[in-house]
Amino acid sequence: MIGGKSVLGLIPARGGSKGVPGKNILVVGGRPLIQWSIDAGRQSRSIDRLVLSSDDPAIMDAARQAGCDVPFRRDAALATDDAKSIDVVVDALNRVPGYDVVVLLQPTSPLRTAVDIDEAVKLMVTSDAPACVSICEAEVHPYWMFRRAENGRLSQFASPPGGMPQRRQDLPTAWSLNGAVYVADCDWLRENRTFVTSETVGYPMPADRSLDIDTVEDVQELRRLVGENVDGSLSPSPRC
Repeated sequence: MIGGKSVLGLIPARGGSKGVPGKNILVVGGRPLIQWSIDAGRQSRSIDRLVLSSDDPAIMDAARQAGCDVPFRRDAALATDDAKSIDVVVDALNRVPGYDVVVLLQPTSPLRTAVDIDEAVKLMVTSDAPACVSICEAEVHPYWMFRRAENGRLSQFASPPGGMPQRRQDLPTAWSLNGAVYVADCDWLRENRTFVTSETVGYPMPADRSLDIDTVEDVQELRRLVGENVDGSLSPSPRC
C-alpha cells in the first residue's frame, strides 16, 4: 500500500512461447525465470498481493512453489498469440477486485528489482499521475531511423528542428519502454485500456537492468550476467 492506495501485483505468464519454448520456467541462476519476477514482487514494499495470470499448469505450479498466489486459471481465449495484454490485465482485475492500483510485472524482465517497483509506484503517486511505466535510454535514436520506400528512397521517422544532428552527443535523450514495470490506477486503466497516454510518467532504469527475454540469445545473455556457463542448452525447471 502506498498513499492510502491498495496495490495488486500481477505477473502474466502464458504457455506456448514460440521464440523460447517454455521460457517462463527455464532455470537460470538456480531459479525458474518466472521466479525472478516473483521474488522482486514479494520483496516490494508497495505490493499488497501478488498474483499470477496463466493458462499453463506447469507455470502455475512453479509460481506457487515460488510463493506467488495463483487464484485462478486464465481462459484459453486470453492465452493466444492474438490476445491483447490489456485484456489479460482487466480480466485479472475483475477476478481479483478491490484494489486501487495495479502493477504489471512481465516475467521476461528478470533484472528489475523490488526497488524499481517501489520507486515506479512512488513516482506515480507523488506525480499525481494515473500511470507510470519503466523506461531506458533508447539504443537507436529516432532521429537516426528511416523508412525505405519501394523505390529505395529514405524518409525520416522523425524530423528534428534545425536538421539532423551529426554527432551523438548533440542528440536530445530519447527513451523507450523496457517492459519491466507498468503501474496504473485501476479505474483509469479500465477506462483508457492502455498504460501509456500523455498523462503517463516514466521511471528511468539503466540498461543493465532492462534486459528483456525474447530470444535464445537473450537467455544466454542473462546466463552470462549471472555467471553461468553458456552451452546453448535450455532446460525447464525440474520441479515442474
